[in-house]
Amino acid sequence: MITIVADTQRTDRPHWPVPEERRTVSVLFVDIVGSTALVDQLDPEDVRALQRAYFERVAGVLSRWHGVVEKYVGDAVMALFGARHSDGFDAYRAVRAGLEIQAALDRRPILGDIVLRVRVGIATGEVVVDLGDAVSGGHGVASGAVITTAARLQGYAAPGGVSLCAVTARATAGLIAQRQLAPMPVAGRLAPMPVWHASGPARPGADRHDGPLIGRRRELAGIGEQVSEALRTREPRWISLVGPSGSGRSRLLHELSRTLHTVDGLPVRWCVVSCPPYPDQVLAPVAELVRVLARTRPGDGPAAVRERLTDALTPLYPPDRVAAAVPALHRLLTTPDASAEAFAATAICRDALLRLAAHRPLVVAVDDVDRAAPAVSRFLHDLFTAATARGVPLAVLTVHQPQWADTRPGPARRVPIRPLAAVQSGRLLRHLLTRAGQPVALVDRLLPLVGGRPGHAVAYVTSIAAGADPTTLPEPVRRSTGAELDRLGGEGRAVLMAAGTLPGMLSGPNVDRALGWRPGRSAPLLGALVSAGLLRADHVRGYAFVAPALRQVAAERLPHALRAMLTRRAAENPASDTVGEPAALPSTGQQRRGANPPGPTADRAPTLRPLLTAPEARTPASPTLPDDRAPVRRRLLAVTGGDVPPVGTSAPTPVGRARTALRPGRARTGFRLPVTPAPGDLAAVA
Repeated sequence: MITIVADTQRTDRPHWPVPEERRTVSVLFVDIVGSTALVDQLDPEDVRALQRAYFERVAGVLSRWHGVVEKYVGDAVMALFGARHSDGFDAYRAVRAGLEIQAALDRRPILGDIVLRVRVGIATGEVVVDLGDAVSGGHGVASGAVITTAARLQGYAAPGGVSLCAVTARATAGLIAQRQLAPMPVAGRLAPMPVWHASGPARPGADRHDGPLIGRRRELAGIGEQVSEALRTREPRWISLVGPSGSGRSRLLHELSRTLHTVDGLPVRWCVVSCPPYPDQVLAPVAELVRVLARTRPGDGPAAVRERLTDALTPLYPPDRVAAAVPALHRLLTTPDASAEAFAATAICRDALLRLAAHRPLVVAVDDVDRAAPAVSRFLHDLFTAATARGVPLAVLTVHQPQWADTRPGPARRVPIRPLAAVQSGRLLRHLLTRAGQPVALVDRLLPLVGGRPGHAVAYVTSIAAGADPTTLPEPVRRSTGAELDRLGGEGRAVLMAAGTLPGMLSGPNVDRALGWRPGRSAPLLGALVSAGLLRADHVRGYAFVAPALRQVAAERLPHALRAMLTRRAAENPASDTVGEPAALPSTGQQRRGANPPGPTADRAPTLRPLLTAPEARTPASPTLPDDRAPVRRRLLAVTGGDVPPVGTSAPTPVGRARTALRPGRARTGFRLPVTPAPGDLAAVA
């Protein structure tokens, strides 16, 4: 076997007060078809060279899609997506990586005239993750049944194919073109396993926004007035609609484009585009603006596209400029990459939009702009600056999440999309339940769960209509909430996870005692979490989660035994430190299966000391780079009726085991907790 070093730079291991988490990850399993027969025909040196080329090609694809290689099993490679950080699109990144691996390997010469065929299986589910090893891709990072499922799916895939489990298929619906196959029988299971086949990225379609707009009339009127004023006075404005996932940002943009038709009797032209997650090309959103400008249709061939481009540019340019611009814009539509030709075409697009705005009021709107490459932000910035200098009636609308570190100009208006009031959420739930044919009486059960987010209300009702329990957290809500949690550093996550186990309103002293921290240490962290919009503060009563889903997801990240220990600590604390009425976690199928096991687990809580980051096992934070020595990896050895081994013990690394030094890609984060780690993290109770 081979050792592949894909990144030779030293990477600092971040500090994780809770070194293990229960997480939902996507597991990719890839294996060579007919490897035994192939190897029997080759010289050992050729086998080694073939393995090296194969592993390097696979590892390169996984690195681009921020996957972490967990292990090599013979000629198979297993990788994890979302092991340490989740952006809500872990399953999508895994499927895109699987498709790209097939494109890079299937029937393509890899060594001389040798070609390989591989199968890829992808499954999504819950595992226990060693966060330290998830940084470097160590063997044994994750444990859970989903790993076996991914390996089985790989066996069911056709050569050159990518097979998906049901959860992965649901998580990528609308983003990946897929078709369901006949269910496959699985040894040890009574029911066959449903399987989907992924064939490629799907062309993004327009979101459905049917049904009444509830509770956003004031925001709609205010933003519409700002846009109208900018177009009327020829003083361009940049307006950002900012809100978390599920807040209704896209719906508000849709209503604006639908209702604002004219300004002072002049028709308003809207150019609205949406940014898919991880676009294939950096300038894809700008290319979509060209499509909207030219009014091209998905089925148009090259000749029809050129004709529509010509029709759109003819009123704006003289004939010679049109003849030169059409080929450049057509190339941008077909290949919106980072080449010099593509960037030159974006300059033509920008000038065409400015000329169009000089003829009639224009609004350029980009939804989910935080998903786009920085080049798209620069394009919008240059467009806005030029429009301001020319004094044309133009407005720029961007829609994004609060943590986006954007490049908006200084005078941009930032409009926060706040949660709906309880009465508005109730009206929305009644409408959704009635339309889905569900009992309206469920409003009382759902109202405290949706947290004022219209998207969460839709997800709950959709889940109920599909047969789920009303209090079960829907998969889309779990994904988006997990991504919010993962934008925090290790200490911020530890505070939220511990807080999720505490009843009622939160107080700093109670959080400190639950984590075993010195008094007052959690205070700045709680303040930072309020600033990040994850907690709300009441100077009299304490702190509370802004969304019930966040409390549930944060608590469920803790391993069962650690969660039981924190719950026991909270119960032993003086009642005066817990403010408000106790509020139990919403009941879920996972908890009913034993998320807080009674009796024996609580009794075993003191044996959790090795799981926690004790002071003597940590080195103080230092600005210097770490040395190149491999870090010691902690292992949780499940021994029936025994204790967990002490901190610092680890199984020896098998000689010759193929490893990788791949580092997961850096997740974009807009929030960092400005707190220096202090000794005594989660010190166990003596």
